[in-house]
Amino acid sequence: QVQLVESGGGLVHPGGSLTLPCTRSGSLFSITAMRWFRQAPVKERELVAYTSSDGRSDYADSVKGRYTISRDNAWNAVYLQMNSLKSEDTAVYYCDLVEYPFDYWGQGTQVTVSS
Repeated sequence: QVQLVESGGGLVHPGGSLTLPCTRSGSLFSITAMRWFRQAPVKERELVAYTSSDGRSDYADSVKGRYTISRDNAWNAVYLQMNSLKSEDTAVYYCDLVEYPFDYWGQGTQVTVSS
């Protein structure tokens, strides 16, 4: 059984930085991608960043230049480095692993950007 656990969330001042790790347990056959989503209150969940098995990665326009997604070679962990944080980045951040056609989700970690 695959499990994903996010951590690293918390309260940070505007302009600050956080890194969110997401660690995987359980065996998989073939990973397609790992992704980070976020969901703010009364908003829909949105894709923030992804990294795929074919070497691609991309970001939502709202975080380009500020966020960086990375992973280890064995796909045991994926990280989201977040810099220059803004109040609108406040959300619960979720890690997602795609082993097509299946999706596995973590429980989420709260990030609050406030002075």
